[in-house]
Amino acid sequence: MRPDDVRAECAPPKAFEKWQPELRAKAEAAGDASGPFVIDVMDVIGESWDGYGITGRRVGALLRSAGDRDVVVNINSPGGDVFEGLAIYNMLRGHKGDVTVRIVGLAASAASVIAMAGDKVEIARAGFLMIHNTWVFAIGDRHDLSTVAGQLAAFDEVMAELYALRAKADAKEIGAMMDRETWISGRAAIDQGFADALLDADQIEASDQAKAKDAKAVTEFAFMARKAGYSRSQANALRNRLTSKPGAADDDMPSAVETMANLTGWAKSLSAKMEN
Repeated sequence: MRPDDVRAECAPPKAFEKWQPELRAKAEAAGDASGPFVIDVMDVIGESWDGYGITGRRVGALLRSAGDRDVVVNINSPGGDVFEGLAIYNMLRGHKGDVTVRIVGLAASAASVIAMAGDKVEIARAGFLMIHNTWVFAIGDRHDLSTVAGQLAAFDEVMAELYALRAKADAKEIGAMMDRETWISGRAAIDQGFADALLDADQIEASDQAKAKDAKAVTEFAFMARKAGYSRSQANALRNRLTSKPGAADDDMPSAVETMANLTGWAKSLSAKMEN
């Protein structure tokens, strides 16, 4: 069970910087019931403040819809909630059909755990895996925090074992890679056993980059706002104020996108202070 006083996250600011949300896998042929069932993991892991994000509940519902069909999981995610990532990994591993994971951009942190669930893992030549230790936000006295530290060690051990199982490597060596936050490129992921093959270039496409950039700013700010202690309702109210259309008297006011960009910069600065 998830401890009530612990929120475990796996998406550092650097993961957001490298995340290109416009990268997508090309759509499979529609209406082909004999083909694989496609699940897109193209957002943060865990339910976000605006109701989006990839959760175990949503993936579970999709897998029930898939029945016994083979599944293709397209991943481009900066990571997120480690509890949700582990739950999704377990559900994919328990699926009756074959599971093919395609890393079309980034599979960082919790998303890299999900990637390890594939019976076959394919990665873009310019794609990346990122593995590191679990981050956590906790409140309490020294006894509470000591308990949390023990819980973190247990989660890190589990994740190291999952990576080691896929890569056929020693879990202690993987743990050392997690300690230093390791970024693994497409070709290196294959050489090290994390992936099996490179994706063909024609299997990847880019959506509207400008819209994706705006969506990334909103998502990143929401994630940082959670680190700063905002509740979902508070973040939602702030989002509504930022994205509402200005009236005629507001011509000199900055646009919602500009304001969001400024706030994202503020959130990054706050995050850096918290880390230091």
